[in-house]
Parts: sequence; C-alpha cells; structure tokens
Amino acid sequence: MQRTSRLKRELHMMSTEPSPGITCWQTEGQMDELRAQIVGGAETPFEGGVFSLEIKVPDRYPFEPPKMRFLTPIYHPNIDNTGRICHDALKLPPRGAWRPSLNISTVLTSIQLLMVEPNLDDPLMADISSELKYSKQVYLEKAKRWTEKHAVQNNKGGVVETVDSVEAPVQPSAVKREAQKDKTEAHPQHPQGPQHPKRTCL
Repeated sequence: MQRTSRLKRELHMMSTEPSPGITCWQTEGQMDELRAQIVGGAETPFEGGVFSLEIKVPDRYPFEPPKMRFLTPIYHPNIDNTGRICHDALKLPPRGAWRPSLNISTVLTSIQLLMVEPNLDDPLMADISSELKYSKQVYLEKAKRWTEKHAVQNNKGGVVETVDSVEAPVQPSAVKREAQKDKTEAHPQHPQGPQHPKRTCL
C-alpha cells in the first residue's frame, strides 16, 4: 500500500534528519496515527513550551492531506479551542494547497512558522485576531500565560497537558537543546511550500 511505504520513508527521514524544534513518532501499533511535538520559538510568547499534536493519516495519503490538530492548548488566532488548525496545506485544492509532493515534515514546519507568524487575513479565532491587531501586548501576555500554564515543562521533564487530557511524552534534553539553538486565554503554519494561505477558514 502506497500510504504504508510512504509513511515508513517519512518516519525514517524525520528520525534521522529531524527539523529543528520538531519531533514526530508513530503511535504504538497504529500506522495511521502519529504524534508530534513542536518546541515554542525563542522570543515568542510560546518560548519554553512544548506543544503536542495529533496526526491522522488518511487511506489515500499522499493524495489527501494528513489531519492535524493541537493536543496542547495554545492561544493563537489560527488555532481554535479544540486544536483545529487553519492552514491551506491541510486542505485539498481549490480551497487549499495540499499536493502529494508535500509531506508531514514540511507541514509541521509550516505550522511551526505559523506559530511565529499568525495569518491575520484568515483567522479561525476572530476575537484573538482582533486582539493581536489592535492590542498586541495584551495578546502576547495572554499567549505567554497559556504557554506557561499548559506547555511549559519542569527541568526534569514530565508530561504536556493536552486538550483531551492525554498525556504526551516529552524529551527534556531535546527540548532544551532546541530552545537554546533557536534563540493567555482561547486556542491557535508555512512548510517549504505554501506561503500565507488564502482565506479558507471563515
């Protein structure tokens, strides 16, 4: 099956050549379900946080995009309270920009970039988008509080709080390494492919 062989190649690539600040692994015994973690970027309200994501891979992958959502609560205009993400790389044309040449790694990188550069032209959370536009400091303070409450680990590691109260494993050494390398109150992309998406989520 094409999906199986493609996923094996992608998982191998992500384990041997991981993108900075991103880890991804297969859920035990389930080829079609993955977990990922994104380390919050330096000098952003998400710095110091580790954000877990759920990835579901459809039968027709790579001809259909993976389904991704945040498990860790995050305050962001393009991510809602259930973790749903508004990004065109997660949708098929004509409303989206997914194509088989993209992969899970590039989409995760795009989501990592979206955390740094929200797309205010196509918000999923209109109130947070307005707050970021007109009261940026208030937004930054809230997003930082959410990060500290839901995504920050203690120095010895532990678990990340998730939307569904599912414990997600963390890798403290990797988190610390990536955080050094990179140098709050509702929910919240860019692979080496699509740039800011057109309006698809309103």
